[in-house]
Amino acid sequence: MKSWDVIVIGSGAAGFAAAVTACCKGLSVLMLEKAPHFGGTSAISGGAVWINDTNQARAAGKSGAPDEMKTYLRTIIGEANYRPEMVDAFVNAGREALAFLEQEGAVKYSLRPLSPDYYPDEPGAVDVGRALEVVEYDGRELGEHFTALRSPPPGMLLFGGMMVNRVDIQHFLDMRRSWRSFRHCTKLLLRYGRDRLRHHRGTRLAMGNALIARMAALALRKGLTLELNVTVKSLIEQNGRVTGVEIARDGKSLALHARRGVVLAAGGFAAGRIAPQFRPATQQHYTMSPATNDGAAFQLGLGVDARQGADLPSNFFWAPVSVLRRPDGSEERFPHLVTDRAKPGVIAVNQRGVRFVNESNSYHHFASAMQQQPENAPCYLLCDAQAMKRYGLGLARPAPVNNDALVSAGYLHQAQSLGELAQQLGLDPQQLEHTVARYNRDAANGSDPQFHKGGNSYNRAMGDAAHSPNPCNAPLLSAPFYAIKLFTGDLGTSRGLVTTADAQVINQQGQPIDGLYAVGNDMDSMMAGTYPGPGITLGPALTFGYLAALHMTQTSPYTSGETS
Repeated sequence: MKSWDVIVIGSGAAGFAAAVTACCKGLSVLMLEKAPHFGGTSAISGGAVWINDTNQARAAGKSGAPDEMKTYLRTIIGEANYRPEMVDAFVNAGREALAFLEQEGAVKYSLRPLSPDYYPDEPGAVDVGRALEVVEYDGRELGEHFTALRSPPPGMLLFGGMMVNRVDIQHFLDMRRSWRSFRHCTKLLLRYGRDRLRHHRGTRLAMGNALIARMAALALRKGLTLELNVTVKSLIEQNGRVTGVEIARDGKSLALHARRGVVLAAGGFAAGRIAPQFRPATQQHYTMSPATNDGAAFQLGLGVDARQGADLPSNFFWAPVSVLRRPDGSEERFPHLVTDRAKPGVIAVNQRGVRFVNESNSYHHFASAMQQQPENAPCYLLCDAQAMKRYGLGLARPAPVNNDALVSAGYLHQAQSLGELAQQLGLDPQQLEHTVARYNRDAANGSDPQFHKGGNSYNRAMGDAAHSPNPCNAPLLSAPFYAIKLFTGDLGTSRGLVTTADAQVINQQGQPIDGLYAVGNDMDSMMAGTYPGPGITLGPALTFGYLAALHMTQTSPYTSGETS
């Protein structure tokens, strides 16, 4: 029987945090990935982490008191779902975990100069100090493994293969009015042009792609064995302890031994057949999770008597999603996170043609509002010509990009009047005109008394700082007018397997299962389906992946039955 100290199932940020830490502590690690590419949902995420009192925050004079973060989390999560032992572990060990991974070269982050918590007016919230941005990474450092790194979907890339981060996007928006931005964008374009002479896409990686690539490069240098296209059929138990896995590969079954532990890090069940039973019913729903996030690891845990989490305020982390359907029958999903909803000249209306939400609130909050009434899902995101030219809308790019192909595909609706646009969308023209007129009267003064768009620091940070008097509000005045349809969607599951603060999976009797750990979206989220700030999935993913590996280094190796 082949053996390693640690076997990690899944290749997202949580799995790599456990794998890197274990490798750096001298343990042998095997990572098994079902897909033909590694990285999971993390590879197409924004890559941000939300962690208290990091070295970056301290260096900027933004050191955060643990009690303030705990107060904020208790307020947002709610007393009924607040788990002190999990929150304490995250708040107290987050800085240590990130510092260790950075010292080893597995991750590199910078402090966001302005990134408010998603509920900035609640007790304990901050505008700066908790959210960190991934530093770009050169994909060429992966060598031959670069082609196996999961690529973001085309809609999240420029020119078919160029990655950009939040700073880059702002430079592209400003490049026609700022010499500094023009130089920045020219440099990126020249680098991309050189890359495409040798590679299938740009090698300057950003966001979650950079995070996964950097972690993978270090882990592979440290001796990680990474195997793709592998299905784990079951966990192996001996004397009440998980000691390995049985896999299917090339039509054959094979038993693999884990001396220290097995880590479930396969991304949850958002793309699995069981997902619909755990979410509110809407007409159509789209997950951003890859098809391989099908709940297989969740089921593996249940097969050894693991305890699954109870119903949460939300069993998923929500986001509105638009869908482009191509002539060949394929589709592309675009999550509306930060690029359009909060911008001036953009509003959302439901199927009655009326607004129903503060468009500049977080994606989780926005999609939750869509679920409140059947008429809110699907809904429509509208803008005028000025907003389209300046910001774009979903997959539609700002000027000077021509978006006619998206109009022809039926993804982007374009009309010379609001009445005509309403007819295209199947809305009441008079109602839509009334809705826009009401919004416009207030937006001309920078206000929104109806839903308070731009009403707090988070809203305004997501708007356009160059627009006044409110960075989130401007009338929709100039034709043509545009719209895209938004569906409810998710970024992954929050419901998972219940664990200890060391990420050990708990059984039905409330006792840890020796040798079994769950991290990332396979772990029952300490956030309990709430979304307090940017990076609240990856922050805990890195922290608990690190804690799981530390626990395994302190565990006596299990050798019974080992033959090789």
